[in-house]
Amino acid sequence: MTALLDGSTDAATARLEALLDAGPDLALRVDGAVVLRGRISGLPVVAFATDASVQGGALGVDSCRAVAGATDLAVELGVPVVGVWHSGGARLREGVASLDAVARVFAAQTRASGRVLQVSVVLGPAAGGAAYGPALTDVVVTGPQGRVFVTGPGVVRAVTGEDVDMDRLGGPVTHARSGVVHLAEATDGLALGRARELVGLLAAQGRVDPTAVDGPDPGPLVPASHRLPYEVQPVARALLDGRRFLELQAGWAPNAVTGLGRLGGRTVGVVANNPVRLAGCLDADSGDKTGRFVQWCDALGVPLLFLVDVPGYLPGVVQEDTGVVRRGAKLLHVYAAATVPRLTVVLRKAFGGAFIAMGSRGLGADAVFAWPGATVDVMGASAAVEVLHRRELAAAPAHERPALLARLAARHEASTGGLVRALECGAVDAVVEPAGTRRALLEALAAVPPRLPRPRANPPL
Repeated sequence: MTALLDGSTDAATARLEALLDAGPDLALRVDGAVVLRGRISGLPVVAFATDASVQGGALGVDSCRAVAGATDLAVELGVPVVGVWHSGGARLREGVASLDAVARVFAAQTRASGRVLQVSVVLGPAAGGAAYGPALTDVVVTGPQGRVFVTGPGVVRAVTGEDVDMDRLGGPVTHARSGVVHLAEATDGLALGRARELVGLLAAQGRVDPTAVDGPDPGPLVPASHRLPYEVQPVARALLDGRRFLELQAGWAPNAVTGLGRLGGRTVGVVANNPVRLAGCLDADSGDKTGRFVQWCDALGVPLLFLVDVPGYLPGVVQEDTGVVRRGAKLLHVYAAATVPRLTVVLRKAFGGAFIAMGSRGLGADAVFAWPGATVDVMGASAAVEVLHRRELAAAPAHERPALLARLAARHEASTGGLVRALECGAVDAVVEPAGTRRALLEALAAVPPRLPRPRANPPL
């Protein structure tokens, strides 16, 4: 890559300079793109930006060569690559040559997948190839004018007859729900700041300090009754350093929460059920969301922390029609294949197949803890005895059925479920008080022996 700074201050260069700590070590300007090599929070990175002042940022042969080269350079150096996107897609004037060039960008991004962190910041419309480019990277952050779509409103209107504007077609509200965008920020500066934060978390993951146990008691954040909902994000914050938790894809499948933080100085990925949404059930969308997140963390060597409060997979015709079995199996597959340290805390309950999927010992968790009073079983005791003892219940007088159901449920839980049985069979390693959870997690994370990772790509599931 040849150094080439001509002193101009176009928007693309200004955005990259705002992203980096100071002046770049190396800069390259081509027709439609700018590439810089510099540092973020002292960490070396490669960054590129499409230049919207040249044919709306459309991707031509030269600009694609620069973007692909920047990505390959990041892999060669073993550093993150951050792309700033504002582009109308492949250049119409260059025809099929531009399509071939865009394909080569995708190939470079795929080569980089799972090897270095790839962050995309979308600060303007990003259509066609410029939409799929960010989608092939690890994290997509948008600013207030960020729009991501396959093709623009004019073509949509001509082809389908739908009258839609850019915001509805590919704006932050749309893609918060679709899962395309991980973080949507109110200003360009905040969007670039998020990219800097992600680089800091993932390029300098740190080492765990098992003595860093100070933190609030998360116990009061979780209602004792298993039927009462609550937001799980405050629980995650209480367990992480400085109560700092960066949630990703918050608007998509909000019954499952994913995000990043530090535990005793070590970056960890958090997966949690959110009982305030669908009672915390897993469903088809959450299978996609959590599966890809776990695969991504494993590819980048980020330990995983699961916070579990799940009644099962969401039942129903809609879920079966949308492939809940196939899509839910993604989390099972990637978790069992992961080599990073994996820790689990059962906060209140873990039932059925969702118990297995949410960081179970059987799938390879390194340590599973449970809070006092937590329940682990195939299903809730009352639901189980309604199946197992339906004839006995049906034969009992109506006024006696509630008491009979309660007695049978208690007997069932004592014999097959609950923490005693989970401890006996090794499904749970230890019962910990909420106030002692952070200490237990720090000690467990520090005790996990080193493992050789299995290099793998991180495809968008």
